[in-house]
Amino acid sequence: MADTQYDVIVLGSGPGGYVAAIRCAQLGLKTAIVERELLGGICLNWGCIPTKALLRSAEIKHFMEHAGDYGLKVAGKIEADLEAVVKRSRGVAKQLNQGVTHLMKKNKIAVHMGEGALTGPTSLTVKGEKGEEKLTAKHVIVATGARARDLPFAKADGKRVWTYRTAMTPPEMPKKLLVIGSGAIGIEFASFYNDMGADVTVVEMLDRIVPVEDKDVSAFLEKNLTKQGMTIMTDAGVEDLKVSDKGVTAKIKDAKGKVGETEFSHCIVAIGILPNTEGIGLDKLVEMDRGFIQIDGMGRTRSKGLWAIGDCTPGPWLAHKASHEGVTAAEAIATELGVKGLHPHALDRANIPGCTYCHPQIASVGLTEEKAKEAGHEVKAGTFPFIGNGKAIALGEAEGFCKTVFDAKTGELLGAHMVGAEVTEMIQGFVVGKTLETTEAELMQTVFPHPTISESMHESVLASYGRALHI
Repeated sequence: MADTQYDVIVLGSGPGGYVAAIRCAQLGLKTAIVERELLGGICLNWGCIPTKALLRSAEIKHFMEHAGDYGLKVAGKIEADLEAVVKRSRGVAKQLNQGVTHLMKKNKIAVHMGEGALTGPTSLTVKGEKGEEKLTAKHVIVATGARARDLPFAKADGKRVWTYRTAMTPPEMPKKLLVIGSGAIGIEFASFYNDMGADVTVVEMLDRIVPVEDKDVSAFLEKNLTKQGMTIMTDAGVEDLKVSDKGVTAKIKDAKGKVGETEFSHCIVAIGILPNTEGIGLDKLVEMDRGFIQIDGMGRTRSKGLWAIGDCTPGPWLAHKASHEGVTAAEAIATELGVKGLHPHALDRANIPGCTYCHPQIASVGLTEEKAKEAGHEVKAGTFPFIGNGKAIALGEAEGFCKTVFDAKTGELLGAHMVGAEVTEMIQGFVVGKTLETTEAELMQTVFPHPTISESMHESVLASYGRALHI
């Protein structure tokens, strides 16, 4: 049993872990990665990417069903082949997994497949295909991610009660689907299965769906999804779930406090996540809050040489946040190991965008109007509807809007919120602006290309100051 010494060992190979390993290797550090399942972690194999492949299929189906709106005729009935849709999604995941495998080889990163457990801040054992290996390093980065939270009274069984994992490779097409939770994961699957032909009900315990978004976005989305045929229940809770071979019976308390029983064929539970921090030797090494590892701005834990990034640390729990933390931690470690010329900065959480790929899409960055006011800002906010945008009308995607929130005194861009076609691709313009500490003056002076939906971003800035041109 060979002991192996590295500069850095990364535990977990999701978008935080594998990116951290690549950056460490680029900086000349001898690097290893430990993974118990698949390189690329949940995001590439069971999360962000394969869900986008599923949603793309649903989007194409939606367009085919509305071909007449574009002057086109489609012969025959449009039918979804769920097996083929899932097969395509799995093919996309496999391609990306192979891509990460290639990146590990290219960057000469040692890959140890197996269950890793810390034996100290900078040492661990890996139980895997080669038996038990003992690894040591100057620094260890924990990037073990998170998993779906179960309902206490109805654990996911993969048959009738699903988490995202089963929802991505469903054993059958649900006829009547209950989705519990309306965060990004819940609403994306609700959107997918609704487009695929299921009768979908979403139950959210808070007073609006996608509750982290701006209130205007929540209201618009609820109206839109209801128009698409979904049943949306807010201020509601699932109090009990009885599971049988034929389906699930849900006891749901509605906004008025009335409890009723409804039959569903399947249920997706999307009520949050639990960090993967148990049973890997962290207990005496780090400080935890509800299982999440507490870190400083660079990813350091309280134990020297032990770092943590991504979904096993405080939120937001997003792949791009994990990747950024991975690079920051790698550069901070390299600096400690004597690499010159690096200037790692702590992550500014105010500049992390959020994207939800339902139909219509949602994207946002920074403070909502409500949060900006709560934080003591006097605000100027403006909204521009896509119905005033030529490209959106030409695309047949005129439903949506862009909203910007500014500090009235300084002109600082505090937040941007969008709902509609392609907004997940456009939000980055506002993220760059916020990172560069832009004000309304620079955004007004920016020339936006015509015809693009991005012109609505410019117009929303103008609208915040009573200067919109096309409404």
